Amino acid sequence: MRYTNPDPEPERSTGLEPGSGVPPGETPPGESSMSEAGPWEGHNPPKGWAKAPLAVILVLVLLVAAGFLGYALVLIL
Repeated sequence: MRYTNPDPEPERSTGLEPGSGVPPGETPPGESSMSEAGPWEGHNPPKGWAKAPLAVILVLVLLVAAGFLGYALVLIL
């Protein structure tokens, strides 16, 4: 198996200064150095559950619990 070095050769690479340094402006700035680099988000819904979905879930849970309780009472009697 042959090993090849993935690093570029400094003599043949563009934009490198002597000593393997990169001059300013040769590379793009990092994400954190650019203000508002991400996409614009116009619609940010509030986090959390609304009252109506929670009420519907609670009613369904109570109906299922009542059904199990009724089934258990039928088996006992």
